[in-house]
Amino acid sequence: MSILVFDIETVPDLELGRRVFGLDGLSDSQVAKAMFAHARQHGGSEFLPHEQHRIVAISCVLRRGDTLKVWSLGDLESSEGELVARFFEGIDRYTPTLVSWNGSGFDLPVLHYRALKHGVVARRYWETGAEDSSFKWNNYLSRFHERHTDLMDVLSAYQPRAKASLSDMAYLLGFPGKLGFSGDQVWGAYEAGNLEGIRRYCETDVLNTWLVYLRFQRMRGHLDEIECANEETRVRELLANSAEPHFAEFLAAWPESPLPTPR
Repeated sequence: MSILVFDIETVPDLELGRRVFGLDGLSDSQVAKAMFAHARQHGGSEFLPHEQHRIVAISCVLRRGDTLKVWSLGDLESSEGELVARFFEGIDRYTPTLVSWNGSGFDLPVLHYRALKHGVVARRYWETGAEDSSFKWNNYLSRFHERHTDLMDVLSAYQPRAKASLSDMAYLLGFPGKLGFSGDQVWGAYEAGNLEGIRRYCETDVLNTWLVYLRFQRMRGHLDEIECANEETRVRELLANSAEPHFAEFLAAWPESPLPTPR
């Protein structure tokens, strides 16, 4: 079985903003400020509508066979269309179990819109049983199926008032959580040309999500205590063997402690 944890980072779609709000002639910074202001005025926060987001990073944890891999799709020069195509090509290739934090509420709808924009074909992802009967009762699209597990959705019992942030859940379980970077800083980092920092931040988010998923699997009886501990050790070894500074920072912020047991 392959398990793919994923997360996206986005910036305002400035091309769309110029067309929707008639902002030709303004700089990128001015267009973004206008888009954020419109969202704040009409929605109470600067969080943009899903269709106004442009993807600049997609990061993944892939657990497959005896391997564990953490990376960001493409490279610093990859276009949005290439990133989105690579994501859905991976699903076509491996048919993994997808895992996310708020993927149903944000990441996947944005990926849908951007795939539509760029003409990306995602046959396996949209399968619901017409070509593969095994997808009739377990596919990526239905909320209560398990080919995609949105941890935020499931752990909150599908109740909007009970939803928690990934960072709070990571802190609750003793994981590093946010390391000096948060989602509301992505646009500023992008403006400053720090796409590498955005990708690294996204990679720490998928690491946190994977670690929460392991505890979830233990809670539901799919991993026993030893198996869960071994999976966490596998993550520590991957981080320790990497030369990436954000992985070293993540490991340093994750003190070793025994798994909790009921008392």
